[in-house]
Amino acid sequence: DHRDLHSFPTRRSSDLVGVFVGAIMKHVNPAALFSVPAAFLIVIVALIGAAMLSNTMGDAKKLMTFLLKGIKGQKEPDVSGAIDQIVSFAERARREGLLALESDLDSIDDPFFRRGLQLAIDGGDPEMVSEVMEAEIKAMSERHKAGAKYMMSIGIFSPTFGIIGAVFGLIATMAHLDDPSKLGEGIGAAFVATFWGVFLANGIFLPIANKLTSMSAKEVAYKRMIIEGVLSIQSGANPRLLDDLLRSTLPPKERSSGDERQSA
Repeated sequence: DHRDLHSFPTRRSSDLVGVFVGAIMKHVNPAALFSVPAAFLIVIVALIGAAMLSNTMGDAKKLMTFLLKGIKGQKEPDVSGAIDQIVSFAERARREGLLALESDLDSIDDPFFRRGLQLAIDGGDPEMVSEVMEAEIKAMSERHKAGAKYMMSIGIFSPTFGIIGAVFGLIATMAHLDDPSKLGEGIGAAFVATFWGVFLANGIFLPIANKLTSMSAKEVAYKRMIIEGVLSIQSGANPRLLDDLLRSTLPPKERSSGDERQSA
């Protein structure tokens, strides 16, 4: 369901509550996870550095942009409203001609839809209109893919650096084998780095990477529906058949036709 994208902050809070409340139930003080700054530093700085080396500098500079977009999500397009608008334009185009829609361009909020319809009104060949709009989708998809890949790479590197931090901690602990009173504390501190590596990967970065991929796929599907609508308007398609065609892309509960909604 596209509405799930807006529930991401709530699910993120659930992750944090589950982890830290679970820690308390296991008699682990969550403050202990923040008591070893070196472990946190090793994981965070090292994994960001590794991600920067494996991606372009341009992508590296957008780390916070990708993170915020993944956490906050994005405003979902009004697919049903767009279909209503496309069908309305199709009806008017059949009655008055395609040029009559030029006065309606300013009423279109979606810049992608507006540009596509402008190309059609200007007399562009349908194949050319499709190619131009598809090229824009491809460019957008590549940008989105770069963000998801960046988050994915950080998530993949994170557990490894957690283990490296744990190894450092154990090395430091071994230096105190002659003092058993320090062994327990040292081993516990060593595993803090492992916790942060695994938690950041599976609790933040990998979920964000998957969410960015899902958001991109939904936006691509929406824009391809817009292309189908623009080309159908240009070809003078039957508005009722066009309405049925476009609504077939919606979930079953949202497929009521314009006539049915007016009756309701």
